[in-house]
Amino acid sequence: MTAEDQKAFEDEIYAFVGREVCPPTPAKDDVNSTMIRHWAEILGDSNPAYTDEAWAKNSARGKTIAPPAMLYVWNQEGFAATTGRAPDAQTALVDLFNQHGYTGVLGTNVKQEYFREVSPGDTVVMAMTIDNISERKTTVRGPGYFFETLATFTNQHGETIGTQRFKVLKFIPQEQPAAAASEDTLKVPTRIASPRGHDNKWWWDACDEGKILIQRCKNCQTLRHPPRPMCGECQSMEWDSIESTLDGEVLSHTQLHHPKIPGYQYPLICAVIKLAEGTNIVSNIVGCEPSEVHIGMAVKGVVEQVDEKTMLPQFYPA
Repeated sequence: MTAEDQKAFEDEIYAFVGREVCPPTPAKDDVNSTMIRHWAEILGDSNPAYTDEAWAKNSARGKTIAPPAMLYVWNQEGFAATTGRAPDAQTALVDLFNQHGYTGVLGTNVKQEYFREVSPGDTVVMAMTIDNISERKTTVRGPGYFFETLATFTNQHGETIGTQRFKVLKFIPQEQPAAAASEDTLKVPTRIASPRGHDNKWWWDACDEGKILIQRCKNCQTLRHPPRPMCGECQSMEWDSIESTLDGEVLSHTQLHHPKIPGYQYPLICAVIKLAEGTNIVSNIVGCEPSEVHIGMAVKGVVEQVDEKTMLPQFYPA
């Protein structure tokens, strides 16, 4: 691209600064307790201001509120977005970048600011503009431009709830050098290696020796798996272990089809298995057709070498 072409291109993209992506648009649904509850459950947020109506009634607010971080949730299009979005200034800007070879896209950061709370029954209204576009930058992804949208959220009374800035990098993808073939890359792929840390190395070391151990609390004798430092029942940090007989029962199962992961043999059946000792383990079922596997099926585990580096328990029909 010549200097003149570059300038003409930049004149075109900078003309988008300040353009409206969407006018003030009310969310299709008001703020509601169901969505708030789902959000809090998924994130494990137990703040009573969000979901405990009895607590909130006696608070200074007198009602529950939505978590501030849900700011952008209310105006999402949901499933309708799968059928395509209506053209707007942002899609036109992206198309312009693509036409000039800036086909790479990377969301780089989001910044939200909160000014006012909302509660069930409030309506969130969103307006968005293209706020700024950077000068041409050289990045590890390739040369490109950062552009930032500014979304402003108000309630049904026109009062500002908050804002969100979303920054995107549009860049010309750079070709990556091909990796040179080496002895290691020519080997048969192995399974993904197990991460061995301070709290679970002992378990994997026993597995390497053909044993499956189950961690046991020394204080209350509760068994637990996978390994972890503290008992979930009595919070004791003292523990030992017992060896499993690997007698088990299938609690649930699935067959993995695609994508096929190097190092694993197919058909690949993954199952949650309830061991006779009472704990559950996730493992593979082998030695039968996938159609034969069913919930409640009795299985017997054997610690086997599944590739040149890995020992794992695999379960066969009992």
